[in-house]
Formats: sequence, structure tokens, C-alpha cells
Amino acid sequence: MWISDKTSPQQPEGLKQRVIKTLLYCTGEMQQFHIQMQDKFFPLQLAEWCLRGISQVILVNNPLSGALILAALLLESPWQALLGMLGLLTSTFTAVMLGQDCEEVSSGLYGFNGMLVALLMGVFSSAGEWYWWLLLPVCLGGATTTFLWSGLAPILDRWDLPVSVFPFNTVILLYLACTGTSNPYFPNYPALPPGAPESTNHTQLHVSQLLQGAVLGMGQIFACQAIGPSLLILVAVLLFSPILAVHSLLGSVIGTVAGLSVSVQRAFLYSGLAGFNGALGSMTVVTYFILNWRTHLLSTASAFLSSYLDFALGNLLAFVGLPASSWAATLTGTLMMLLTGKNLREYRIPRGQVTSPEINFQSGIQWAEANTNVDDV
Repeated sequence: MWISDKTSPQQPEGLKQRVIKTLLYCTGEMQQFHIQMQDKFFPLQLAEWCLRGISQVILVNNPLSGALILAALLLESPWQALLGMLGLLTSTFTAVMLGQDCEEVSSGLYGFNGMLVALLMGVFSSAGEWYWWLLLPVCLGGATTTFLWSGLAPILDRWDLPVSVFPFNTVILLYLACTGTSNPYFPNYPALPPGAPESTNHTQLHVSQLLQGAVLGMGQIFACQAIGPSLLILVAVLLFSPILAVHSLLGSVIGTVAGLSVSVQRAFLYSGLAGFNGALGSMTVVTYFILNWRTHLLSTASAFLSSYLDFALGNLLAFVGLPASSWAATLTGTLMMLLTGKNLREYRIPRGQVTSPEINFQSGIQWAEANTNVDDV
């Protein structure tokens, strides 16, 4: 039988295939892009580290997501974007000088706490925008978060727990407590309790504003109070993981419902302040557990607990004019990861192997079998 030695020409990819291939390349952690950047000039590598650091605030590790969030910050306030980037760069450079793990630095893990500190310093500053003296505490606060991360990491590693935003919550609380509202150089606004009585009688809820407040809950993670930047941040999460995006919005809705159940101020409901801890609490469980009906219920419970704890801490700390920040979601997420029940422990993902929820879900059977074999031994 005659066989032709000519190979048939490869069919060119259609437009649809190219679009799908490009979208898949941009989703998840973009590991291929990360590998390609390793032999590039240091300024380009630093740009990738910073973009990943921006996205790590919302448990995302994607430079394109970080670029979208940076665009959202610029749309909200160029001054806030400048402060956030300065805090991010300071904390990242401090990690480089201390000789921290290269992979963790390049993933942005040492940058996002510094960024959050800088953003909150700008939000609570009563000196107005473009107050250049604020750059000094922003740099010092960003560097301090790296020192705290380096000290907490060996302790939390014993229980396979992430450092999360413990450094940010600690530094911003200390800074606001040290400066206060009447400081001549760094004056701040006092934090208001969510349960304070309303200035006027509100007998009717605006459903449209409540729905908008649920979306704004995503923006409030970055101290954004406008709907446009909040939608951009939600798209940034969606680009990394649709599962994470759905649970983030669900957590924000749960936080809003929790706020309604305890009659927090309408301003907290409509501005998203009631929902952002719920969003973070739900996202934490979805990130560190393989998704199934049990962990879905756990993420819902985490959102409720994070929201209620946030209202309680907010009322307590407001007596001294301090905000609760994201202490509620941080503590609740840590508690959820410490749960030792067999039905949940077998779905817990080791901290060093966490990736997007979709990939975790695909490898769920292998994780469960491995953990079951360890328990049998």
C-alpha cells in the first residue's frame, strides 16, 4: 500500500480558538507568563511582582488582575493609588533587602500588607489629599509590615496557617492609636461605630442602594467607595477565578443581610462597609478548601461570622476612635482553617500548594485520597 510521505499542512487557528487560548492564558496564576519574566530586566520583574502584590489583597495571584485593580484605584483617587503603590514598593524592597524567599517575594506576598496600610492611612487622614508629609509614615508602615510578616511566618507555619493580613491590621491600628485626631502633623478622622444611632429617622430601605452596597463591598477592600472601581475589582477576581468571584459577591451580600439583621447604620449598608468582611471571609474558605457542598456551607458560615464579628469589634474600637479594619475576616478565616473535623480536614489544601479554586476542584479527589491515607497510617 502506498503511503504518502507528505505531511498535511496544519490548519490555522480560527479567531474563536485564538480568543479562547488568549483568555485561558490570562486566567488563573499565569504561570507561563511568570516563567517568561524570570530572565527579563529587573524593572520588568519588579512590575510583575507589584501587580501580583496588588492582587494578593483579594487572595488572587494574577498580574492582569493587579493591573485592573490599579486602574480602579487610579479611577477612585490618584492620590490613593500613589500611596498604595509607595507602600507596596517599600514593603517589597524591604523583603528583598532582608533576603526573604524569592518565590514568595515574586508572588507579591510581601507587598500587599504594605499597600493596605498605605491606603488606610490615606483614607483616615484628615489633612486632605496631596499631603506630602504622609509619605513618611506610609514608607515606615510598609516596611514594618514586612518585619511583622517575617516574624509571624515561622510561628504560623507550625499550624500550616497563612500570615494573611495580620501585619496590616496590627500596623494600621498602632499608627492610628499613636497619632489620633488632634495630631499636628498626621491628624486622622475618628472611626464611627456601625451601630451608632441614625441622625434622622429612616423608615424605608432603598433596595437599589442595598444591591449597590453589596457590589461596593468588593471596592471597600481597597477603600474604594465608587461603583465603577468596585466593578473593576470584581472583574479582576473574575479573571482569576469565576468561583472566587461568585463567592466574593455572595459574601458581600451575606454581610449586608447580617447588617440588616442587627440594624447597623444605613451608611454602612449603602457604602459596602457592612459587606467587605463577609466577602473576605467567604473567599478565604474557598481559597484554602476544595469546593464541595460542605465547604460551600462553611464559606457561608464564615461570611456571617466575619460580618457579625466586624460589627462587634467596630462598636468596641469606636469608643477610642479606631476602626475594626479587616480583623474580623482575618480571625474568622484563621479559625476556619484550624477546624479539625474529618469531613473538613480532608478538603484542606496545604498552604504552599494553594492555587485557583478551579484547579483545586479538579484535583479534589487526589487531595482527599492523600489525606485519607495519612489518617489511616
